[in-house]
Amino acid sequence: MVGILLASHGGFADGIAQSAQMLFGEQENFAHVTLSPDEGPEDIHGKMEQAIASFSDQNEVLMLVDLWGGTPFNQANALLEDHSNWAIVAGMNLPMVVEALTQRLTNPDATAQQVATAIIATARDGIKTKPVDLMPQEDTAVAESAAPSNKSQKSIPAGTVIGDGHLKIVLARIDSRLLHGQVATGWIPTMHPDRVIVVSDSVAKDEMRKNMIREAAPAGVKAHTVPLDKMIEIAKDPRFGNTHALLLFENPEDVLTVIKAGVDIKTVNVGSMSYSVGDVNANNVLSMNQQDVDTFHELEKMGIEYDVRKVPTDKSGNMDAILNKAQSLLDEQKK
Repeated sequence: MVGILLASHGGFADGIAQSAQMLFGEQENFAHVTLSPDEGPEDIHGKMEQAIASFSDQNEVLMLVDLWGGTPFNQANALLEDHSNWAIVAGMNLPMVVEALTQRLTNPDATAQQVATAIIATARDGIKTKPVDLMPQEDTAVAESAAPSNKSQKSIPAGTVIGDGHLKIVLARIDSRLLHGQVATGWIPTMHPDRVIVVSDSVAKDEMRKNMIREAAPAGVKAHTVPLDKMIEIAKDPRFGNTHALLLFENPEDVLTVIKAGVDIKTVNVGSMSYSVGDVNANNVLSMNQQDVDTFHELEKMGIEYDVRKVPTDKSGNMDAILNKAQSLLDEQKK
């Protein structure tokens, strides 16, 4: 596995590393070092050597630094001289670091130099403006040409069978935050959907949230928000036979509704459920009320399996234990 080292002036590398691990969870062979105002080149050089020595494989090391020509870069470059298969990328930003971790996760055999090449486009694509016309003209043209087409499935005559005529659901996830960083940078690269579908009656009526969801989708992946009845139609529409969809739900009740209506979901990824008045905290990311607990039990009786993980690198939690704790807290609440 490629070892990834972040290096910067000040606390920049620390902050980037913390943000990345909020999205991916704790990472092995991942380190960050900083140059303080009272330190010199030899100090950060020593920190880099110590960090790299902690990696399980020191033959493949990727160093991401903040500024080309700065002290962290210069010391990384000095280390690179004795290791022809290492790589340095300057201009570090969060999309770059996230993509490096994603590349390492999805392709464990990749070399440091292959990962370095793969992260450049993502790092550049992470620089965007709103309003869009603030972007330099050539960058705007490139972004528009790379954007997914808005051409609708409706342009294909109803009844047309594409592929085997069955929608491929690569992941069905309960996450009250819907399409956010952990989904965009963890689950999407892992599950490889070509379409993200947020299934929610309330969000489908909220144009602002719908726009935010569209804009949060990674390049090359379409994001749509549909009400529950539309999701049921899509699942039965043979025109979606070549579509690989990642479904996002806000709560288990909506999942139960579409499954009862025939949407073919066998496993539900339980990611996060935010707290509302009357809920109990079953763990640090899952808050439930009595209806939620009852719904999860009903889904279980129907043969639905649970995968309790925030990010792909987490170990799956014990749903039975979580539901038992939630029920116990709810019973206490009623006393």
